Amino acid sequence: MKLKGKIIVVIPAKSGKSERGDWKSQQSVLETQEEHPKKLLFEVFGEDKIKEFDIKQDEVLTVSFDPKVDENDGHYYGKNRAFAVSRD
Repeated sequence: MKLKGKIIVVIPAKSGKSERGDWKSQQSVLETQEEHPKKLLFEVFGEDKIKEFDIKQDEVLTVSFDPKVDENDGHYYGKNRAFAVSRD
């Protein structure tokens, strides 16, 4: 999926360790520029992608992302992981 909008929040990156090694992710909030704006929380995963995308507050971007839902003990959790960002 793709959405174009203004970045209204850039949340500081988080990092940690898993069975596969170290990881880093950063979340941002994009607000569409429609008559009735919508907000989307999305995540960039991996230090390389965080540096490559270099997302800044107040930028207008088109974000391509994969929505994903995980389940754990009957509880569902959603993620929108960005795989591409373009500055139009």
